[in-house]
Amino acid sequence: MSKKNWSQAAATAVLSSALVAGWAIIPTGAALAQSSGALVRGLPDFTDLVEKVGPSVVNIRTLEKARANTAAPGGADDEMQEFFRRFFGVPMPNAPRQAPRPNRPAPEAQPRGVGSGFILSADGFIMTNAHVVDGADEVLVTLPDKREFKARIVGADKRTDVAVVKIEATGLPAVKVGDVNRLRVGEWVMAIGSPFGLDNTVTAGIVSAKQRDTGDFLPFIQTDVAINPGNSGGPLINMRGEVVGINSQIYSRSGGFMGISFAIPMDEATRVSDQLRASGRVSRGRIGVQIAPVTKDVAESIGLGKAQGVLVRGVEEGSPAEKAGVEAGDIILRFDGKAIEKTTDLPRAVGNTKPGNRVTLTVFRRGSNRDLSVTVAEVEPEKTAAALPEKKAPPATVAHLGLTLSDLSDDQRKEARVRSGVRVDAAVDAAARAGVREGDLILAIANAEVASVQSFEALVARLDKTKPVSLLIRRGNAADFVTIRPAP
Repeated sequence: MSKKNWSQAAATAVLSSALVAGWAIIPTGAALAQSSGALVRGLPDFTDLVEKVGPSVVNIRTLEKARANTAAPGGADDEMQEFFRRFFGVPMPNAPRQAPRPNRPAPEAQPRGVGSGFILSADGFIMTNAHVVDGADEVLVTLPDKREFKARIVGADKRTDVAVVKIEATGLPAVKVGDVNRLRVGEWVMAIGSPFGLDNTVTAGIVSAKQRDTGDFLPFIQTDVAINPGNSGGPLINMRGEVVGINSQIYSRSGGFMGISFAIPMDEATRVSDQLRASGRVSRGRIGVQIAPVTKDVAESIGLGKAQGVLVRGVEEGSPAEKAGVEAGDIILRFDGKAIEKTTDLPRAVGNTKPGNRVTLTVFRRGSNRDLSVTVAEVEPEKTAAALPEKKAPPATVAHLGLTLSDLSDDQRKEARVRSGVRVDAAVDAAARAGVREGDLILAIANAEVASVQSFEALVARLDKTKPVSLLIRRGNAADFVTIRPAP
């Protein structure tokens, strides 16, 4: 063997030995470059977290009492009735009814669902999702040490999907609640639950987003932690072993996990659970307004600048908002000093305010901000306002806007609960393209209040007919802005 061939063989042998031994030879320069620029230094180890939090995570099974069957003699038997109920969701057609058979044993409770939960306190308070225990006749809690208890539902709040149940036990290992504000997008989190009934299943991932708005009452923590049916109600845990959320929902087109899961922030859940434990119910504030988003076009047309706040489309009669002087067409910018950026911000801010508290509401109205003082009331069933009667009055036409208008009578203003305005008797051309309809009430034009048809015409006469004009209209019980653009 030549000297050159021998050197090549030796190098190959050294490299092979390195790979077998589990290490590799990397050029020194490359290694230094990799280590100096690396932000992620290794994957986390969850073993200590599982040992710490695992004993606090419980399995929850719900039972539903079976209903007595009432098949007639010679009619459909129990098995056939059950077949139709399970696979078609309806009773078997044309099945006659009969009285229950004598001496028949009482119906047994049937499994209804499975979920997860975690221990809040050593004396047996447990948190879970409201949908886990909703409609259950019995709730059974199984601890990791296999002890099983019948639980009592302390309270459940469907709006936030938070529930608290109680078992008669002491000395239980309670979880430690973490600070959601410290949670960062990209950090590792872990879930423990009972997907498909598999107790104490551990999954992990990262925080994908905070304050994810899905249209629900609460914003969610979004993660890529694997969550499946049965995980609902289980804890979302940070790397310090603290519970930061309740695993509640997944985004899925298949019914199973697809990489997106949502958890209820623990700060919100704690506020709800404290009320449930204290009184069995949740008290929320209300001010009595119907709202809509503020679009960019509306913001520019009324001089608001950027799209912010929420548009008041209607004010409930006798509500705190009406008493405070809030009007349809107002833009609510701040509530109790907190900026309102989108439509979901206001219901959350008002709902979290204790009824009876007096707060300041900042609104934008006809070109300027003003502060209103409102006393928050408690949530109650919504009222249905009376519909606006459509009464005719002598019409007047504003040709270039495509509007035919009439003055409101005293009775019409009273019924609509407006101080002033004009009624649209016809809308064609530019007005029709903007969405104005017959029967609409025009309350303002270009931020100026409309008192009558005459005042409307005077205001229009001062406008540039080549530029868009904004109208504040009232339709039924809702108000909105529309922008009429001149024909090209």
